[in-house]
Amino acid sequence: MPLALLALAIGAFGIGTTEFVITGLLPEIADDFGVSIPTAGFLVTGYALGVLFGAPLMTVLGTKVSRKRMLMLLMGLFIVGNLLSAIAPVFSVMLIGRVVASLAHGAFFGIGSVVAADLVAPDKKAGAIAMMFTGLTVANVVGVPLGTLVGQNVGWRVTFAVVAALGVVGLVGIARLVPDVPRARGVRLRHELAAFKNTQVLLAMAMTVLGFGGVFAAITYIAPMMTHVAGFADGSVTWLLVLFGLGMVGGNLIGGRYADRALMPMLYVSLGALAVVLALFTLTAHDKVLAAVTIALIGALGFATVPPLQKRVLDQAHGAPTLASAVNIGAFNLGNALSAWLGGFVIAAGLGYTAPNWVGAALAAGALLLAVVSAALERRDSARGGSGHVVTGSTVAERQRAVRH
Repeated sequence: MPLALLALAIGAFGIGTTEFVITGLLPEIADDFGVSIPTAGFLVTGYALGVLFGAPLMTVLGTKVSRKRMLMLLMGLFIVGNLLSAIAPVFSVMLIGRVVASLAHGAFFGIGSVVAADLVAPDKKAGAIAMMFTGLTVANVVGVPLGTLVGQNVGWRVTFAVVAALGVVGLVGIARLVPDVPRARGVRLRHELAAFKNTQVLLAMAMTVLGFGGVFAAITYIAPMMTHVAGFADGSVTWLLVLFGLGMVGGNLIGGRYADRALMPMLYVSLGALAVVLALFTLTAHDKVLAAVTIALIGALGFATVPPLQKRVLDQAHGAPTLASAVNIGAFNLGNALSAWLGGFVIAAGLGYTAPNWVGAALAAGALLLAVVSAALERRDSARGGSGHVVTGSTVAERQRAVRH
């Protein structure tokens, strides 16, 4: 079982690297294709949109395929997309390669979360999900800096070729180590879609959008904030992002561990602390040491919400969680896009480079409010005797058998 989780983490590492390494290589790619930096930025936007729309699309297309086989197909798609990026003769082909690779992202993490949770006992599900997401967090500490270094010194095409090779390792690992667990009997696409009628599932996704959106409101503009406000040199941004990545690794593991013990209290603490730290960042951003500490805390608190939120979706979409799990991954990217736009809006309005921190604090506070509402509704439903879970094909079949007997 640990080796199966390792295979999923390797795939997550490759996906995390290809998602974020592009930001450090935009100047080289723009020069190579003879386009402007803003035009090259479509490689980031295109990837984010591909994740948002690809998560439900690829999951729906894979409803008749075993989860293991679907994970293998997604890694194959990821490999093709990165190879296409590595050999792209023109910018448009590079953009197509990025979109192709992004289509695997949301569905891989969504289906992978379900598989990881199924590999362990019920009281260890969030920890197993966190182990898979460790690959994504470590990518920000190791994969992205190394990929940027390789791209700047050897060539950005080599970076994408190496990422494709990581995809091959992940594909082989999944094929050899992940058990081929059959899908739940009687579960069809309509049962997966029924999960979205569950208020608790929608609230968990809204918490995902706002909570992680709060993180990216600040981190998207970390470079100008640190160079113009804190007084760091341009070259210091790389190691500041490494600090952010280290915080993500720690927060992810802590969130996974404690979500299995007390999921909602873990969300209260992490979201509440995140809102406070983001608000304080408007002050600590003026001091180099305090700014560095705050960046690490934002990474830790932000990613401490990921395993509990993902598990919350799995729990509430009980019996048919695959599509809901994948869409929740898309919700992370929706939050990133929304918060980046809001952060840019307040900067453009003349409120300064620290203004996005207030936006992030407000978003995180909104997520905390939704968590409180979600728990209150759950207590009300429990008092009324309702389970709050979606009725799936398997549970319907069980009830029919019970009636017959």
